Amino acid sequence: MSTRLSPGDTAPAFTLTDDTGAQVSLSDLTAGGQRVVVYFYPAAMTPGCTKQACDFSDSLDSLRAAGLEVVGISPDKPEKLATFREKDGLTIRLLSDPKKAVLREWGAFGEKKLYGKVVEGVIRSTFVVDGDGRIEVAQYNVKATGHVAKLRRDLGLD
Repeated sequence: MSTRLSPGDTAPAFTLTDDTGAQVSLSDLTAGGQRVVVYFYPAAMTPGCTKQACDFSDSLDSLRAAGLEVVGISPDKPEKLATFREKDGLTIRLLSDPKKAVLREWGAFGEKKLYGKVVEGVIRSTFVVDGDGRIEVAQYNVKATGHVAKLRRDLGLD
């Protein structure tokens, strides 16, 4: 079982490739005190993950106005993420973690229940990282539908 992060923990550093082939580091994202929503999802172009990515994209302007940037991380390769972005008109940044190393470090990969069976896979999770690189919010086993609205309420943005 992977270790779960809690508010106050230092966010594990990462550098991953995005859907355009660029390298993206958490330290770059939090530079200048920027807060970042980092969310982990199982697979691009699946119904739940598409709904969640579209919700984050639809909310991106208001999240940015509240001082938050958003990145989504999955095990998908950058090429698939690029197709996902184009197909669904996504405006959020999508990062690729095919070795699942970052997923594991953040506690977003491990045992979970899927249709009543215990399997190993991506645990749909969302974090808010403050400008100092600390976990502000840690949410595991989130639902794809309605999650962005719940996160906005939790952050006092609605």
